[in-house]
Amino acid sequence: MVHYGHSNQLRQARAMGDYLIVGVHTDEEIAKHKGPPVFTQEERYKMVQAIKWVDEIAPGAPYVTTLETLDKYNCDFCVHGDDITLTIDGKDTYEEVKTAGRYRECKRTQGVSTTDLVGRMLLMTKAHHSNIDEDLDYRKHTDNFGKGPKGHSPWTGVSQFLQTSQKIIQFASGKEPQPGDTIIYVAGAFDLFHIGHVDFLEKVHQLAERPYIIAGLHFDQEVNRYKGKNYPIMNIHERTLSVLACRYVSEVVIGAPYAVTADLLDHFRVTLVCHGMTEVVSDKDGSDPYEEPKRRGIFQLVDSGSNLTTDLIVQRIIKNSTKWCVLGQTKHGTAAASSEGEVLFDRCGSLGLQREVIVTLGGSSGLEFEARNQKKEAKELAVLEAMKRLEEKH
Repeated sequence: MVHYGHSNQLRQARAMGDYLIVGVHTDEEIAKHKGPPVFTQEERYKMVQAIKWVDEIAPGAPYVTTLETLDKYNCDFCVHGDDITLTIDGKDTYEEVKTAGRYRECKRTQGVSTTDLVGRMLLMTKAHHSNIDEDLDYRKHTDNFGKGPKGHSPWTGVSQFLQTSQKIIQFASGKEPQPGDTIIYVAGAFDLFHIGHVDFLEKVHQLAERPYIIAGLHFDQEVNRYKGKNYPIMNIHERTLSVLACRYVSEVVIGAPYAVTADLLDHFRVTLVCHGMTEVVSDKDGSDPYEEPKRRGIFQLVDSGSNLTTDLIVQRIIKNSTKWCVLGQTKHGTAAASSEGEVLFDRCGSLGLQREVIVTLGGSSGLEFEARNQKKEAKELAVLEAMKRLEEKH
């Protein structure tokens, strides 16, 4: 997946040099080393290119980064997050460039990973996908939104991400609209920011010679009202960074009202309001949320040409859930799961090594465990233990 954690790493990488080229792996490479990808390679190419700190992409980049690859693209060095990346055979994918002194590290974004997001989606395969009116545990949160025992949204309770004003500043463009700009307003959940959103925003961006796109993001509670189930998967803070990272967006309204009001249009001096081809759900009082821009004659439907939605992404995850398997034993031994089939994410103490255990959703037919990459697991643990010993010596 491509998420705001990746965007943050690319932001840091871009600050280390003058021109950023991002290598994107093929579906085959990812399936071999990490498991089936959520997005296709073509989708990932376009999504990465849409991140505003990226100057160029290198499609089909090899999973193991070599000096030959760096020289091919005239790169002085490569950058990766401070988490270890190994091949299926347990080899450090950056060993060659590290040895040559052409490797630099940036900080990974705490509180988000593809594993976390996949977990949130898979957790939706239980009661969260049933009728909301029939799920008492689900309904009891609606009157106490965002005020759970741990102080976070019940809809995105898996998230450990902590938003700060500094992070928003780092992602924001800081540019105000200039005379002659066409100020375009779009609004939505923009949950699991994906290629469908990118295609839509790109089409909106092409509507004017000098577009200034303002994206209004609805609060978690509002999104859940019109999308239902267990949406949104990402909370308002995560969705804010995801949208701010897009090169087509100039500004974000955090917690925008669902109805596009006259006050909002006047405040931002909006000249055009756009919406995709997805259904527009009525406001709480049954009114059309786009009634005012339609009255002013500034409302326009935009066909992105993409049929990908957040729902379809969740379906992809569920479909592939039986293909994911145990990447290694946790340091506490064999993982256990209930007969319903669950997702278990275990973080291994001081080593900071994330383990992923995904159990087949087998129900009464039983759970199927498949150990994968045991050699990789053993080497990964050995490397981390060796690094820990070196740190203790120094």
